[in-house]
Amino acid sequence: MNRGKQPSLAQLRAFAAVAEHLHFRDAAASIGMSQPALSGAVSALEEALGVQLVERTTRKVLLSSAGERLAARTRAVLDAVGELMEEAEAVRAPFTGVLRLGVIPTVAPYLLPNVLRLVHDTYPALDLQVHEEQTSSLLEGLAAGRLDLLLLAVPLQVPGIEELPLFDEDFVLVTPEDHWLGGRQDIPREALRELPLLLLDEGHCLRDQALDICREAGRRDGTPVTTTAAGLSTLVQLVAGGLGVTLLPRTAVDVETGRGGLQTGWFADPAPARRIALAMRSGAARQGEFAEFAQALRDAMRSLPVRVLG
Repeated sequence: MNRGKQPSLAQLRAFAAVAEHLHFRDAAASIGMSQPALSGAVSALEEALGVQLVERTTRKVLLSSAGERLAARTRAVLDAVGELMEEAEAVRAPFTGVLRLGVIPTVAPYLLPNVLRLVHDTYPALDLQVHEEQTSSLLEGLAAGRLDLLLLAVPLQVPGIEELPLFDEDFVLVTPEDHWLGGRQDIPREALRELPLLLLDEGHCLRDQALDICREAGRRDGTPVTTTAAGLSTLVQLVAGGLGVTLLPRTAVDVETGRGGLQTGWFADPAPARRIALAMRSGAARQGEFAEFAQALRDAMRSLPVRVLG
């Protein structure tokens, strides 16, 4: 390494883009640089480090063995600089700038009105960007820095993720209009053992939660489960059509059961429930801001049919 020279952030960004795209034109476009400038920045970085990072051919770009080793370290340096800038911004003016919020599909339609109203009324300088994805994708986005904060069901039990519990909500049984359990207020969990249960597709955490509830009720793993719905709206229409019954979180009931042909049944205490929380990276630069945001969300959700925590 040339001890008289230090890599610049521009050089590191250029190399990180090349390592990601393995194509100079695409890499240059991704960071808003001209292709000659990007090529020069990578060459200057190689000179400063004293190693060849990329192998250039007429058809493609390959990382050298040194480039493979240093690409991950380069990304870590750039991420650290990004966190430094975020922390400085948060210190200067909390609740300003961009907040990238990830939300699971079985929460988004029912809680976002409260979230958006809170941000509009209380944090008008906050640029809230919402991303609706399944839990696994949200966790990957949080770990990679693509997302700042998640709104989802917990517990997650993922290292490096801190949970800020918001509330607990009960599940209710949704049945066809003429079902014998419709309208009951004291349904025992054991009733789930043999019912024709309709659930969401694989990948939805609500599906896993419902199956856990059924197992706790004594439902055998071999009991058939019909899985044909990608969302709760479709699920309840299948129920209205007489294909089975399903479990809905309490916050979804008013929205999803208003079309007719359905009844709801309530479980005897203690009813099966799920917990909703915010999740952030442990040690996040904006953790104080996120904790304050969590408390504001709790206050904003006291009008919902949930048990607010704290």
